[in-house]
Amino acid sequence: MSVSDQNPAHANHREREILEELRLAGGASRIQFLAERLAVSEETIRRNIRALEANGLVTKVHGGVHIKDSAVEQPLHYRMNENPEAKRLIAARVAGMIQNGDAIFLDIGSTTAFIAVALQKHQNLFIVTNAVSVAHTLATRNGNRVFFAGGELRGHDGGAFGMEAINFLRRFTVRHAVLSVGAVNATSGFMLHDFDEAEYSREAARRAEHRVIVADSHKFGRSAPIVIDDPSTYDMLVTDERPPADIEEMLIRNQVELVVAGRGD
Repeated sequence: MSVSDQNPAHANHREREILEELRLAGGASRIQFLAERLAVSEETIRRNIRALEANGLVTKVHGGVHIKDSAVEQPLHYRMNENPEAKRLIAARVAGMIQNGDAIFLDIGSTTAFIAVALQKHQNLFIVTNAVSVAHTLATRNGNRVFFAGGELRGHDGGAFGMEAINFLRRFTVRHAVLSVGAVNATSGFMLHDFDEAEYSREAARRAEHRVIVADSHKFGRSAPIVIDDPSTYDMLVTDERPPADIEEMLIRNQVELVVAGRGD
């Protein structure tokens, strides 16, 4: 470790450098990459990240870090490490609602990826998805039929978007549309970070009999740039903890059923 590594006078400057590197990297990075970029030890990066996290500026995940509430959604592999036990609970509850032979839409999202794993023992599912992770998990098993949307795959999450994907989706009608979101708040309802994602989710909701939003409790009270639709469009929110009173009131007002995974609600 260098002398400058150990000098507390460098801490605030280094924290600013870390935030700038995170912004240049699209909002998220691995610890090792930051250490190499700033020519300091990984322990120094971790120490500065702890200070940034204490100030509410970043969120630490396994092996990496991302800017808190960044307008740029984090890569899927980072989101898979955020609140994983809650996402497994949600996934198990959603999988219990789906019957063998059901037609379902699963979007791109870390919680949706957990749901795909929870559905691996189901049989004869008819799955429409724009997520490589979902298609990989559920295709070629138990008599499932998987239909994958066309278009260019995004580098950070393996999702297909754009008009080709939306036109593909319009060929189907499904029983359940299971949709992930980036934020849930009392003012705007359900929100996403990406315009194309929001357009795709709106179309999926129109093509389904039953529309389910999945979001872990870390999404409560957050904000994202795009409201996907009027909250009353959706039938159910499946989450891992009861939301704050203002969000619960929003759900009641819009007749969105609240299901808390792991409980008898």
